[in-house]
Amino acid sequence: MIISQTPLRVSFAGGGTDLAAYYEEREGFVVSTAIDKFAYVIVKERFDDAIYLNYMRKEIRERVDEIEHELIREAMRTTGVDRGVEVTLLSDIPSEGAGLGSSSSFTVGLLNALYLYRGEQVTPERLAREACEIEIQRLGKPIGKQDQYIAAYGGLRAFRFRRDGSVDVERLAVPAARLRELGERLFLFFTGRTRKADVILEEQRSRTPDRAGELDGIKRLALELKPEVEAGSFDRLGEVLHAGWELKRRLADGISDGPIEEMYQRARAHGALGGKICGAGGGGFLLVYCPPERYERLAKGMRDYRMLPFQLERDGSKVIFNYRRELWK
Repeated sequence: MIISQTPLRVSFAGGGTDLAAYYEEREGFVVSTAIDKFAYVIVKERFDDAIYLNYMRKEIRERVDEIEHELIREAMRTTGVDRGVEVTLLSDIPSEGAGLGSSSSFTVGLLNALYLYRGEQVTPERLAREACEIEIQRLGKPIGKQDQYIAAYGGLRAFRFRRDGSVDVERLAVPAARLRELGERLFLFFTGRTRKADVILEEQRSRTPDRAGELDGIKRLALELKPEVEAGSFDRLGEVLHAGWELKRRLADGISDGPIEEMYQRARAHGALGGKICGAGGGGFLLVYCPPERYERLAKGMRDYRMLPFQLERDGSKVIFNYRRELWK
């Protein structure tokens, strides 16, 4: 039995510039962090040759090509695991539509667990690259690359997306004690609804050439944020989140609406310096930054919304249980 644990993420700045429609022309730049909420993948050998899958549904299949869950199907094709296995997916949060990158975390975690099931340990770069190939190239999802890379690498990172498709990965130089301090200033509040991101993301991708100015501004904010965070100027993150949200709302219809705006303005009125809807928008979680002296105000003002406690996560996708038994020949 193999169990992989892969972190979810929140993006601080640069989201949208990791889409090929943008970075192939201008290069993209994103600052994001893994958080201590996880997607789990369990891979267990079976006595028979059937394929058993457990997620929100249950599937029993004879061949990989028959699998309906597209991420499991493509991960099994990629790794070459094709029979006699049971795969189970679990998550700390709703696994679809929350805006915390769960689909990409599951893809990375599936690859990690299935490769190790075969006895092969692969690098974070390979996990991220192959997860992008599955989601973007094979399945045609209108998403960028940042989720797969932060899930594979973990930590607080900056990613530069080159025109040729390569990705530069850099861990931000922030000591562990300061990372804990930063994490204590960040809050996630649930909007009360999840959503299908594909419609919003497809519109955003198609409108990328028309929104180049906004995306250039979003990238500038990410480039400015990196040295500020490394220097410990954490309040600048709140300002960047607010400026980025003002630009992000213009990228596509449906990113924000009346209830989301009301929620965000309430957070700002009660001490948050800035925030944003995580992921594509339209629902999921609202991320806000609040200085310590305003915590009580924020808690009082946002008491009607469910908060998801979290901290920043150092590690990327990893195997937390590995029991492989060799049968006697």
